[in-house]
Amino acid sequence: MMLAIPALLLAAQSPVDTQRVLEEVTIEQKLGARVPLELEFRDHEGDEILLGDLFDGKPVLLALVYYECPMLCTLVLNDVLRCVRAMPLDAGPDFRIVAVSIDPDETSELAAKKRDAFVEAYGREGGEEGWTFLVGEETEIRALADAVGFRYVYDEATDEYAHASGITVLTPEGELSRYFYGLEYAPRDVRLGLVEASRGKIGSAVDQVLLFCFHYDPVTGKYGLVIMNVLRLAAVLTVALLAGFVLFWLRRERRLPRTASLTRSPA
Repeated sequence: MMLAIPALLLAAQSPVDTQRVLEEVTIEQKLGARVPLELEFRDHEGDEILLGDLFDGKPVLLALVYYECPMLCTLVLNDVLRCVRAMPLDAGPDFRIVAVSIDPDETSELAAKKRDAFVEAYGREGGEEGWTFLVGEETEIRALADAVGFRYVYDEATDEYAHASGITVLTPEGELSRYFYGLEYAPRDVRLGLVEASRGKIGSAVDQVLLFCFHYDPVTGKYGLVIMNVLRLAAVLTVALLAGFVLFWLRRERRLPRTASLTRSPA
């Protein structure tokens, strides 16, 4: 599924460039596909790291951005921060947040500066283990972006990148599980996406009930209410309540004669 997002393009474009951007800047959904875990990047400490090293049994929230982006990327990361701060799940113990720069000229020092700011703003214990900011070579970046379906264009005139905004959720095995678009990621939707990607290893019983009632719509990138499932759940709860009510009265009726006989005066 190909989704073009023209509202989020670079402002400084010639008419020819604008047409190129409209055709090439897209997010192509590849649900179920696996990202190449053998790709090599450098982390915020300057260490070489395989992408697969970050998939250690937890789902991963992935953001393709660049750290010196004058506008859109900072908004994306800021909303990721707002979203995860509103969730009961914890970055680090429950899931990972991985940001990858699409600009091959950006450095680990720049990634570290950006990461430190977000870890501090996140403010939860263990949060430093949950945020990873990567930089890499052009071939590695393009390979990851192609695997995710993230299409972007470099504009030489402005020395900036035209790209859409969105984040993805991947399973602990590196499979693309969910896409979320735009700049306002609903905490409930992202939480459910992470719970689904973990195959129930994180989250609560409430999350499992919500996943029964809400299903992911790949077109909108949101979770919508499934009326039939809600009705089924309501029917089950109604039957359970009636059964509990009947059981309560049966037990009460059984106790009444014994109580009456014990309180009756002897003749």
